[in-house]
Amino acid sequence: MSARSFVLGRFPSQEALYAAVRALRQAGRESIDLHSPYPLPGSDEVLGLKRSKVPLIALVGALTGIATAVAMQVWMNAVDYPLNVGNRGLVPYPALVPVTFELAVLFSALSIFFGMLGGLFGFPRPHHPVFEVDAFRSASVDALWLSVETPSAQAEGVAEELRRIGAADVAIAPEDA
Repeated sequence: MSARSFVLGRFPSQEALYAAVRALRQAGRESIDLHSPYPLPGSDEVLGLKRSKVPLIALVGALTGIATAVAMQVWMNAVDYPLNVGNRGLVPYPALVPVTFELAVLFSALSIFFGMLGGLFGFPRPHHPVFEVDAFRSASVDALWLSVETPSAQAEGVAEELRRIGAADVAIAPEDA
């Protein structure tokens, strides 16, 4: 596997940042990320991000919780230990609602947590190479940064491209192998 680097560029405004992302995407760059101390509206469209998989994960988790709750309650009330109390049915449907709702919420939350932890975000990654650049600390205070993941051999070319596009600061952070 070839060595990778992250090329960072600081931009003075949101418009300049978005213009840089559009220019890089037109040039064929794909691994682009934005770093900002506040949410940037419209950044997902500019980056060309796909629709999130989190709602699907939540739906699958909730349906699994519903199926588990109904199966568990039907088994316990009608099969394993049937009691005829007050000549009611063995499966009182309105009584299934609280447990079914709670398990749907629990399974949905757990599936989102573990789905994002293991699959979507690739956690755990306690350190990222861009944190080695001292100027990048301003990303959590007042600066708008763009990072491009690229092979180390192309890092200087990408840095020059960012300078040409209008980056105020440019830095290269090599990824430790």
